[in-house]
Amino acid sequence: MNSFNEAWDLICDFCKEKITGVAYKTWISKIEPLQLNFDEKQVLLLVPNEFYRQTLSKCYISLLKDAFSEVFGIGLESGINICFLIPSEIDSANSNNNNYKISAEYEFTFETYIVGSSNKFAHAAALAVAANPAGAYNPLFIYGNSGLGKTHLLYAICNEVKKNNAQKICLYIKGDDFTNELIESIRKNTTEEFHQKYREADILLVDDIQFIAGKDSTQEEFFHTFNSLYEAKKQIVLTSDRPPKEIQTLEDRLRTRFEWGLIADIQPPDFETRIAIVKRKAELLGVKIPNDTCEYIAKKLKNNIRQLEGAVKKMKAHHLLGGEPMGIQTAQMAISDILNNDQPPPITVEKIIDEVSRTFNVTPEDIRSSKRSASVSSARQISMYIVREITQLPLVSIGDEFGGRDHSTIVYALQQVEKNLAKNPKTKAMVEDIIKNVRDR
Repeated sequence: MNSFNEAWDLICDFCKEKITGVAYKTWISKIEPLQLNFDEKQVLLLVPNEFYRQTLSKCYISLLKDAFSEVFGIGLESGINICFLIPSEIDSANSNNNNYKISAEYEFTFETYIVGSSNKFAHAAALAVAANPAGAYNPLFIYGNSGLGKTHLLYAICNEVKKNNAQKICLYIKGDDFTNELIESIRKNTTEEFHQKYREADILLVDDIQFIAGKDSTQEEFFHTFNSLYEAKKQIVLTSDRPPKEIQTLEDRLRTRFEWGLIADIQPPDFETRIAIVKRKAELLGVKIPNDTCEYIAKKLKNNIRQLEGAVKKMKAHHLLGGEPMGIQTAQMAISDILNNDQPPPITVEKIIDEVSRTFNVTPEDIRSSKRSASVSSARQISMYIVREITQLPLVSIGDEFGGRDHSTIVYALQQVEKNLAKNPKTKAMVEDIIKNVRDR
């Protein structure tokens, strides 16, 4: 297997983290790597047909370019030219002489989950749920910071249940996507199909449930979905970056239900667990890393499992493409790549308006428009306030972002929000949650 074929696994791993499982299986998994010309920054990919080529070019080209930049790092900062080819464009003789099969993918299972003192309780709870869905721990609520393995446990539960009973319906969704799907179903008048999809699941797994907080319509819908599944003795598993009691704008009736079952936290892994994670990831990727290098990585990256695994991926990429040895010097380059790429993207006005629009169940276009309904006006004023708080843009620039409104309008909006925050704890909590959600994304 050539270097590009092996490196393609790393591209796929990146894409899996950025899009839904369905989108990955439908589009990205059908791509076969053909050739990478690193000097000319050009890559050739084989796709099934013209329809795939057009769809990938329109909807997934940015994702793939980001993936190549992330995996190969140095050398592709200015971008890469991706060319999609279809079978008829490839000489059949050349095709027959090349092995374009992608190697086995890294699976999120209990077998690949490294257990340590920081996560053993959550791991044990997830195992119990997988062995006996809707048993003693329903719902199971797992919380912890980003990158500590919560999503891995969700997928592991689903994989284990499906292995034991292929007929079980396991449904994984992110809190954000649940909100977006609900909004879309309302817009298209397909709420019955939405209800059916979620309330017929045998196991519902919701990642980052904190993102539904403060969104009245979403919380109302999830309340009924939760009740329907719970009463039907179906399993519910939720993850969050904090426990239910600390999600400020979560409705009390949902907070109470989230606390009905078992709450388990995951903490950053200790040194020994970090070393084990590095070694296990290297084993899964088919590379050997010396013990001193494993320890070096574990000492440098302390709070995020994704970073530990990413360091191994980066080292493999440097090794495959540059012939670098799998030692400390290559680990230093890999860690530098990760830390440089790990800086949060700048928070834009668009991101703020998007989050506020979901909270108030209005559209970003409504917020920027001249509409004066109570919900739109409130959303607009709070958007202006948060934009000012986070970006520190001049008032004139904020006015330009909101349809060319003048300076006095922005001043009035900020004053109204500040008064409301001072006298209304619920509004204050909502604004704090929106700001946290925007920054967490």
